[in-house]
Amino acid sequence: MVERVINVDVGRGRRYIIIGVVILLAIMVLKRTIVVIPAGHVGVVSFFGKVSDTPLEAGLRLMNPLAHVIKMSIRTEELTETASVPSKEGLTIDLDATLLFRLDPRKAPQVYKTIGVGYVDVVVIPQFRAVIRGVTAEYEAKALYTSERELLASKMLDTLRPLLEGRGIEVEKILLRSITLPGKVKAAIEEKLEAEQQAEKMKFVLDRERQEAERKKIEAEGIAAFQDIVSKGLSENFLKWKGIEVTKELAASQNAKVVVIGAGKDGLPLILGGSE
Repeated sequence: MVERVINVDVGRGRRYIIIGVVILLAIMVLKRTIVVIPAGHVGVVSFFGKVSDTPLEAGLRLMNPLAHVIKMSIRTEELTETASVPSKEGLTIDLDATLLFRLDPRKAPQVYKTIGVGYVDVVVIPQFRAVIRGVTAEYEAKALYTSERELLASKMLDTLRPLLEGRGIEVEKILLRSITLPGKVKAAIEEKLEAEQQAEKMKFVLDRERQEAERKKIEAEGIAAFQDIVSKGLSENFLKWKGIEVTKELAASQNAKVVVIGAGKDGLPLILGGSE
């Protein structure tokens, strides 16, 4: 009787173990079947080494439990490179440049197949470094220290973009954050820039004085022309005629007055006084 009870307990224990194993296997299968792709990521599906060309978008996905899903970020990433680069004159310049880039979600499977998840170290960093050195070598040190700095960053962007986009990586922007020149070079450039500014200022002053002189010349010519016209128009007969007109107006006025008709050369009226 005791032996029978023991056999029943053993059999029941085995069933419990089997049930537990089945449940555990079911949980493991379910866990591999349900995949969650977080926001800002895509999933790349690999099934026994064969990579699907269609990436999985963010969200809950049901998958073949035997498939392997690699989650890759498609968010904008920042890469800062500090380098000593040569200028066109052969000077060494310390440059801090920042690259903003992101993985193209449509090309994530291609990137995984051809480069792998370490594409930043394999492709982005080496290409960025090469472009920085190649582009700065085309510009003088002065360009890195003046307004041409933005032009330099734009040239870097235009050079790097096709190199990375062909590999499935989108380039957004390149920022030149810090540029350090040798002390003597920096002082020489600042002195030259100051001299150029002074020259531009003097040019402006001279142009303004030249314009003012031209204005005064035109004004003087206008006044002279006016005086010439007036002097030619004031003839003796014209003045006599105006004098007669004034005399007639005074004679017709109701106000008391004393008018003496001139008897001199011009014969113009002379008003001695008057009251109402």
